Amino acid sequence: MTFQELQPKITAIIAGTDHSRDEKLLNICQLLSENIDYYNWVGFYFANHENKTLHLGPYVGAETDHTVIPFGKGICGQVAVSNENFVVPDVAAQDNYIACSFTVKSEIVVPLFVNGVNIGQIDIDSHVIDPFTEADEKFLEFVNQEVAKLY
Repeated sequence: MTFQELQPKITAIIAGTDHSRDEKLLNICQLLSENIDYYNWVGFYFANHENKTLHLGPYVGAETDHTVIPFGKGICGQVAVSNENFVVPDVAAQDNYIACSFTVKSEIVVPLFVNGVNIGQIDIDSHVIDPFTEADEKFLEFVNQEVAKLY
């Protein structure tokens, strides 16, 4: 399924009234994981600005020990500080990468803004080296714009 075909499905999940916010986020993770071959782990992290930590929210994929990540640590922690998308074509070449699994080869993290504040991010891991393009970034920005409506 193309990103363009997935967009109305994302909008429909957000607009639905029969699920909680976390259920909607999980449904988005499942939709992306099931329809984009190289999205092997899809999840959300949410910021606690007082403690300067990220906390794992709904996700689909292999279990992770990284349920709390300090700001600045790893790719997710760097996005919490930079407020910018971060695409890692090859995690083996990245100095500040927190290894989740030896199967992960690349990662993309896109911040989630609500009223101009970075409240979290969507994090995608892939078992493929360098699969992410500008189209992935634009699509995940769209996903986060829709998710922001839940906050």
